Amino acid sequence: MEVCRLAKIAIVYYSSTGHHYALGKAIEEGARAEGAETRLRKVRELAPDAAIDSRPGWRENLEATSHVEEAALADLEWADGFVFGTPTRFGLPSAQLKQFLDQTGGLWAQGKLQDKPVSMFCGAGNPHGGQEATLLTLATVFYHWGSVIVPTGYTDPSLKPAGGNPYGVSFTASKDGLPAEAAEAGRYLGRRIARFAEALAAARERIQGRG
Repeated sequence: MEVCRLAKIAIVYYSSTGHHYALGKAIEEGARAEGAETRLRKVRELAPDAAIDSRPGWRENLEATSHVEEAALADLEWADGFVFGTPTRFGLPSAQLKQFLDQTGGLWAQGKLQDKPVSMFCGAGNPHGGQEATLLTLATVFYHWGSVIVPTGYTDPSLKPAGGNPYGVSFTASKDGLPAEAAEAGRYLGRRIARFAEALAAARERIQGRG
């Protein structure tokens, strides 16, 4: 009899002022609610001190999240599924997350990223600040990996109040922190990716064996 094991989910994010950290935690809550084992990881900060200290909240967020482990390639090899998060930078993913993704060539060449489900989240300072463009650009990486992209679509009532982005969970940042609607959509995304990861993990050997 085949034993179904629980999924392992890596949530890898970059956050300058804490919104994406909060959304990453909400996604982790959702994944754990499905019984998944999780690793919430931040990518390394690359910005110089002058830039960090020029924006309110940036330094404070670095200090507040100093306990969060930095992402390593081993986290991706360990995981059955991934969720990646980034603020939008002129319609593109942040340099910090991109730098981490640029290191994955070895795992990609070994086929250790393929056939695993992946989803995404992002935010911007206004509703039309490049959120969809950022998610679509980020997805290009996962096409190269051979991952199974799991979009949010309109698969749950929590998604429309959060903005109705079908490509992934997104939000418009505010001084009051992460909107509650985005956090709820994040918890749903965590549950969704955990379910796909559990199903695909059980079938991955058969998928890869058939070519």
